[in-house]
Amino acid sequence: MKSAFLIVLFSFFLITPPASVVAAEQPATVRVDYYHSGNADFEMFSLHQVVVEPLPWAGHPDKALDTTLLGHFMFQVEDPETGVTLYSRGFSSIFQEWQSTAEAREVNRSFHESVRFPKPDRPVRLRILKRNPAQGFDSIWTADIDTDDMLVVRAHAPAPARVEEIHISGAPPDKVDVVLLGDGYTAAEADKFLADARRLTAALFSYSPFRERADAFNVWAINPPAIESGVNRPSNGTFRFSPSGTTYDAFRAERYVLAFDNLGMRRILQNAPYEFIVVLGNSATYGGGGIFGLYSTVAAGSDWSEYLFVHEFGHHFAALADEYYTSEAVYEPKSDRPEPWEHNVTALHDPAALKWGEFVQEGTAIPTEWPKEAFEAFQRENQARRAQLRADNRPESEMNQLFADEQEWVGKLFAGYPATNAVVGAFEGANYAATGYYRSEMNCTMFTRHDQFCRVCRKALEEIIDLYSANESEP
Repeated sequence: MKSAFLIVLFSFFLITPPASVVAAEQPATVRVDYYHSGNADFEMFSLHQVVVEPLPWAGHPDKALDTTLLGHFMFQVEDPETGVTLYSRGFSSIFQEWQSTAEAREVNRSFHESVRFPKPDRPVRLRILKRNPAQGFDSIWTADIDTDDMLVVRAHAPAPARVEEIHISGAPPDKVDVVLLGDGYTAAEADKFLADARRLTAALFSYSPFRERADAFNVWAINPPAIESGVNRPSNGTFRFSPSGTTYDAFRAERYVLAFDNLGMRRILQNAPYEFIVVLGNSATYGGGGIFGLYSTVAAGSDWSEYLFVHEFGHHFAALADEYYTSEAVYEPKSDRPEPWEHNVTALHDPAALKWGEFVQEGTAIPTEWPKEAFEAFQRENQARRAQLRADNRPESEMNQLFADEQEWVGKLFAGYPATNAVVGAFEGANYAATGYYRSEMNCTMFTRHDQFCRVCRKALEEIIDLYSANESEP
């Protein structure tokens, strides 16, 4: 099956080459696997292996350098002789998230990570940089990489399943390439996986700016057949093997779904062209997760799966921060209040230099008033009911109804403030904090289960589409 897919993939380059792409053959794809280890106060990196993946590089040849400067980390591929950066991308990691949990103060842990880049024609230096308190990046690890070394991994197992075309707009180097990875779908549920993949892709393209930029995307899908149907969920005694290590209860948060077997996941996905990954979990239990530049996850069988797919993809795709603050968070609160690097939240240290000031109309009060007390009073009761439903292991239908009732109540509350609801300002309550952090609009997909991104989030999403796609947005 892999050989058939390769023919399809290369046909994009041979039959419909985009005008903006140089006619030269795409280079191979290099993956560097490493271990990221440490605790709350210390971290280190250890090289695992260098891999030349079976498919050519799917990225645009003219967009090798990251211009967005997002992420907790940045990796650079450098010419060691000149120091010139050949390729760079920002990203975040599971290790960095875990480092802010209580467990990281008690034990050391290691997480497997990868970075991918087009194969260079000479030895290079890989540099990992970490964001510092001043919002710059400091170098924390380097490794010299010779992708022509005889010990570079070049042999691969056959693809575990056919790579399916869900939404194809053109040659992979010219498009944003997203791959959907099935988890917990048995061979008998292959059609269910494809139906979920198509439905959730359609949901993504129903939100702006994805709706207007659908022709900038390719969406692929692959479903390695599961031994048993369903997703691992230790908190209710559901245990399932997953080749990507996908599980609920990440960091002991019952709704947080992460994939912990990075190597297993990469070995599956190397059979598809991709820059972004979404794991579709075959589960009806509300849950998901998203890490910038790594992947997002979604419970594809949840009544709220379409919202979850888009919300979590916002984290993964454009580093959008959570704007909600009434749900329980897995991270320990910060003692200080640094300015977030994410586009859509701010500490508002200098109201006159608001990061999204271009959207604020003259005369708008900063901070901006909204019915915060009424919202918080409702959410205190609502979150207590939510916790009790989980503690009592009530049917998922009751949780779904709770969410529906919540969104109806929020919609009515905000509808009573039509002028405020249309304003871009600085609304206190964001980034998991009731005070000290602000979002740009009263409502957004990153705040409640709303069906629209705010203007600031839409701009951030556009920037990433432009970084990976040849057909950029109009200025």
